[in-house]
Amino acid sequence: MRFAHLLPRPSGPLVGLALAWALVAGQAEAQSKTGTTIGQFLMIEPSARFTALGNAGVAADPDLDATYFNPAAAGRLERLALQFSHVDWFAGIRYDYAALAVPLGRWGTGFGAVTSLNSGEIDVRTVNQPLGTGERYTVSDIAIGLGYSYAVNERFAAGLQVRYLQETIWHTSADAVTFDIGTLYRISPLGLHLGSSLSNFGTSAGYTGRDLGITYDEDPTRYGDNGALPGDRATQDYPVPVLFRVGVAYPYRPRPETQVWLALSASHPSDNSESVSGGVELKYRNLVALRAGYQNLFQEDSEEGLTAGAGLIGRLPGFDYRVDYAWADYGRLEGVHRLTLDFTF
Repeated sequence: MRFAHLLPRPSGPLVGLALAWALVAGQAEAQSKTGTTIGQFLMIEPSARFTALGNAGVAADPDLDATYFNPAAAGRLERLALQFSHVDWFAGIRYDYAALAVPLGRWGTGFGAVTSLNSGEIDVRTVNQPLGTGERYTVSDIAIGLGYSYAVNERFAAGLQVRYLQETIWHTSADAVTFDIGTLYRISPLGLHLGSSLSNFGTSAGYTGRDLGITYDEDPTRYGDNGALPGDRATQDYPVPVLFRVGVAYPYRPRPETQVWLALSASHPSDNSESVSGGVELKYRNLVALRAGYQNLFQEDSEEGLTAGAGLIGRLPGFDYRVDYAWADYGRLEGVHRLTLDFTF
């Protein structure tokens, strides 16, 4: 088997606020299980706006960008919305994301999203040929999601998303199905927002494919029998990275032409320690926005930290648009850049 070393190995509003406090208070006792799940590309945040806000997007409403954090965020959308994101991930890896939301009137909002991660071509190296065999392989991940969000009234909304994901390493792959559920409560459009969500709750999966094929000798002590019998290696099933989020946000207008958005969220992942993220956005005359935040504070051995970004908002005949950029610090891995285009019709 030429690339076995590449396969992953086990390495109500008041209630939400109480849970968020419990997560923060208990983070010192958290245990990291990093490297024990598949589908880690699901943890890459696509939206440049919310990346710049420290990824504190679970209480945003209404917003197509925020459906990644909370599927309830689309419940009050009144216009068709499109989003496209590109991320320059580490080591030249390409991450792309596209989402669409379609309002269904009094029946709520339907939405869908496609996520793609691709390594590009990589040289195949073995113990006997460390400089390469002349072959090349790729690692690619894809997730396709469909969701539904419904605003029960002006204050409360709920949502659900189902996703199919597949990880592929050359000719070997693993697939799984995940579910996201979320709720949002807001006192008023310009009042306190409370949100909670459970993301990536789903099935476990193991790798299968022709690259796991081997030949073996059933009994090396015997002579004359077939010493190259065909066989397959079975891999362990791995779970997906389940993530529970709770958060608060508060939009207000200090002046008629200025709007401020403050957001704070707490996260409890199944494969890492708890953390807190937060950010602030200043928007002027609905034309330009400046943002800053901090992600995954208190997380054990985290390389993540400061985030920043900006956005331009405009209108053309027939649709509105927004262009967002974000930079996020990943310590020794350096910074990551994101670009998002949003359109509403």
